[in-house]
Amino acid sequence: MKVLTAEQMREADRRTIDELGIPGIVLMESAGRAVANEILRRYSHLVHGPVLVLCGQGNNGGYGLVVARTLLQQGWQVTTVLFAAKAAVSGDARLYLDILQRLDAPIEFAEDLAGLETLFPRLPLPALIVDALFGTGLSSPVAGHYAAAIDWVNRSPAVKVAIDIPSGLDASSGVILGSVLYADLTVTLAAAKLGQVIYPGVNCCGELVVAEIGIPQAVLDELAAGILLEVGDVRGFLPARPVVGHKGTFGHLLLVAGSCGKSGAAALAANAALRAGAGLVTVGTPASQQTTLAVKLTEVMTVPLDEVAGELADTAFPQIAMLWQDKKVLAIGPGLGRSIATVALVQKVVKDCPLPLVIDADALFALSAATELLKARPVGTTILTPHPGEMALLLGITIGEVEADRVGTARRFAETHGVILVLKGARTIIAAPDGGIMINPTGHAGMATGGMGDLLTGIIAALLCQGVTPLAAAAAAVWLHGRSGDRLRPRFGDAGLLASDLLSEIPGVRCEVLSL
Repeated sequence: MKVLTAEQMREADRRTIDELGIPGIVLMESAGRAVANEILRRYSHLVHGPVLVLCGQGNNGGYGLVVARTLLQQGWQVTTVLFAAKAAVSGDARLYLDILQRLDAPIEFAEDLAGLETLFPRLPLPALIVDALFGTGLSSPVAGHYAAAIDWVNRSPAVKVAIDIPSGLDASSGVILGSVLYADLTVTLAAAKLGQVIYPGVNCCGELVVAEIGIPQAVLDELAAGILLEVGDVRGFLPARPVVGHKGTFGHLLLVAGSCGKSGAAALAANAALRAGAGLVTVGTPASQQTTLAVKLTEVMTVPLDEVAGELADTAFPQIAMLWQDKKVLAIGPGLGRSIATVALVQKVVKDCPLPLVIDADALFALSAATELLKARPVGTTILTPHPGEMALLLGITIGEVEADRVGTARRFAETHGVILVLKGARTIIAAPDGGIMINPTGHAGMATGGMGDLLTGIIAALLCQGVTPLAAAAAAVWLHGRSGDRLRPRFGDAGLLASDLLSEIPGVRCEVLSL
């Protein structure tokens, strides 16, 4: 699903009107009818209403006026409330206001807080409320009678339908601008908006439906800020499994992981790689941990490496370099430890390894003081998978600063360092070196537990081993990982789910994707 910012949506409107010659009034009629048709389809039982359509004075209000007229003509009981004086409404919206008045439709005017306070007690208790107060152009905090109306709507038990975007939500960032309307359904126009598919905006939209209104898809595709991943995207990313294939066909992964007390991280990543389809996996780990991992990993090869006090030593580098000679991908970081020697080792590997790299966990810590090493690697061959704390460490900023602009943070780092950046969290962001963004909708709060990131590292590396391009591997792995957790949510809820519980789900999710 293509996702646009507010600015990109304005440009799409401009091109459609100015360059293609489709009048704005045609787009307004199409938009209003699309929303009305969605209401008619879903809420036919509310035909007797009462229905309230709350309209601002701009284009979003114009859409609302079209909705009000369409529902009235279908026999619905509709009252329109305009949050401005009639004289303040202009352009295409004014035309639709005049039409509604000529139809003798019930219209109320609430020009200020005093007028609103007088009006609301007189209105019938609504069964459905249509939000057409603000659209994607809103950029300042909601105040005055608009804020009061939004608070009143949120307290109402009525079904709430937002046109294009819930009023009070920033369309580009998902930030709440003072006060926001919480919709049950948002019918967004032409394309989803970035602020609707990232948090906190996701919580405000209810179910999100995209309505086609006449803006050419080619225009939207050219302007799109990113993609909200869907099952069709993931299906296209997954590799073929030829019937004549063998374990060598599907790649050999070298995983450098584990330390004293953290062998479980290495085991989870290795098993996830096998479950995701890698042909062979070899784990390089501190010598003292090799026996433990050999017992845990019956299908995985393990190799003891030089260590110092239970963590890898920098003298392990020649051993690792020898191991990568016949491998397809190297993943490094799960449970690795943060000793000075291990940090030095990771930096050597990142500098000299010719293979595609997946870098996670303690390996990210090792890179935090040497991110310039990433720029020297071939563009797009390195995948980093930080959580917000690790992202903050890599950039030398606070977690709050990362979370305040997850999309921008991920995009800038990927572009600057020539890497694929997987910023984990609710709605994980996958950023490409060319500035492209993918947003993952799968997963849930029950997955916020130790070991989940190790699984993701293994899945990404496995897809790389099978010949998937780095960006596609990262995106598909994140989606499959989240979907594996979603399949277990009915059983476990939002707490008590273990990372190991997901392992057996990974192949089933892959089958599910390919069968749809």
